[in-house]
Amino acid sequence: MGKEVRTEIETLRAADADRQKVADQLKTALDEGRLSLHEYDDRVREAYAAKTYKELLVLVADLPRPGLSATDVAARRRAEKRREARRMPTALLVLWTIWAALTVVNLVVFGLVTATVDDPIYPWPVWMLVPGAALGAVSVGVQAIRSQRY
Repeated sequence: MGKEVRTEIETLRAADADRQKVADQLKTALDEGRLSLHEYDDRVREAYAAKTYKELLVLVADLPRPGLSATDVAARRRAEKRREARRMPTALLVLWTIWAALTVVNLVVFGLVTATVDDPIYPWPVWMLVPGAALGAVSVGVQAIRSQRY
């Protein structure tokens, strides 16, 4: 969800059902031992007094979803970091897109020239493999460096 959309939602007024849902989540956190009885009491009081979603979200922001253990939360965070490390940087995506577009244009022009000329034509599109190989090597290197960090 985009930041501006989330901010817009946070300013909306909460309904009784929303307050009850947060109170139920707080009760689950109490049962799991994540909140003391005093914290639970304070947060439930604030939940029922909340007017907006933002006020409700603050009350459960530091709590995992019900039923998740600390191990589950840590595993999800590690998985997210690994996914982030595997994602190719935007600059490389742009370079790959430019290379692919130029390669396609070269191949189309070569195909048109070959179709219209009877003499053998030098296969110049093969030279597109050089920047492609260099870009591939850089991509592999960047991904290797990023995966070492995580």
